[in-house]
Amino acid sequence: MPELPDVTVYVEALRRRLVGARLERVEILNPFVLRTAQPPLEAAYGRPVLEVRRIGKRIAIGLTEELWLVLHLMIAGRLHWFAPGTAPAKRRPLARLAFTSGLLTLTEAGTKRRASLHLVQGAAALDGQDPGGLEVLEATRAEFAAALRRGNHTLKRALTDPRTLSGIGNAYSDEILHAARLSPVLLTQRLTEAEVARLYDATRAVLLLWTERLREQAGEQFPEGVTAFRPEMAVHGRFGMPCPVCGTPVQRIRYADNETNYCARCQTGGRLLADRALSRLLKKDWPRRLDAFDQDA
Repeated sequence: MPELPDVTVYVEALRRRLVGARLERVEILNPFVLRTAQPPLEAAYGRPVLEVRRIGKRIAIGLTEELWLVLHLMIAGRLHWFAPGTAPAKRRPLARLAFTSGLLTLTEAGTKRRASLHLVQGAAALDGQDPGGLEVLEATRAEFAAALRRGNHTLKRALTDPRTLSGIGNAYSDEILHAARLSPVLLTQRLTEAEVARLYDATRAVLLLWTERLREQAGEQFPEGVTAFRPEMAVHGRFGMPCPVCGTPVQRIRYADNETNYCARCQTGGRLLADRALSRLLKKDWPRRLDAFDQDA
C-alpha cells in the first residue's frame, strides 16, 4: 500500500503537472472504483485545478467551487501520468482522468477492487474523507504519546490504524519499529517514557528518510515502480535475510493477507513471536527464543 512517503511524492509530482490545468473529463472503466453519485462527475468538467494535497493515504485534487477528486489507492492501486502526445499504456486502467496538461490513469494489480475515487464538495465533505489520525511530522512528542495511549493496542496496530496515526501502513511500521528497537506486539499502555521518545524519533526519522529517498529517485519524472518492498529496507519483506544491524535472520508474523517482519535480537530480546501458521503446526516444538534455533543448527 502506498504510504506517507509514497503518497507525498505522488502529490508533489501531481502538483507540478495539474495546478493551473483544467479537468476535461473522467472516464470510469470499472464501475466499482467510483464511490459517490453526488455531485456527478460532469460537475467537475472544465474546472481548473487549484491544489493537490495528501489526506492520510489519500490524494485530494482540489478544483474550483470546492470540488475535490479524492483518490484512495489502497493496497494495489497505482497512478500513471502521460504527457500530451504520449501514448497511454495498453493495460486497461480502472479510470482515466484527462486534464489539459496530460492524462492521469488509475490501475490496480490483482482481482480485488479496493482502490476508489470520490468526488465531494465542500470542506465538511472533504473532512469526511480524513480518518483523523495524528500527523506525526507536525506533532509534538506529547501529542504523539497521547494518541498512542488513547487505547491499549499493540504497537503494530497503533502505528497502522489511520484513526490513530496518519499515513503509516504495513511496510513503514516494520521499519519504524526496527529503528526504535521495539517489539511489534508491545502494548501501547506499557510503553515507558523513554520508549515513547524512541518511537517518536524513529517514526519521524523513517518517514522523512524514505520521503527524501523516493523524492530523489523520482526526480522530475512521475513516480513509477511504487512498491512496499525495497532492497534498502531493514526488515520489511526481508524474512530470513540478515538484519542490517546485528546479522540475525529477520523473522515474521503472518496473519490474513499481512506479514509483520522484525528482528528478534534487536526488537524482542531474542524472543520469537508466534507465527500463527507455523506455531499451530509445530505446537510444543515451536521455539520460544532465538537461541533455540541456534542450538538446533
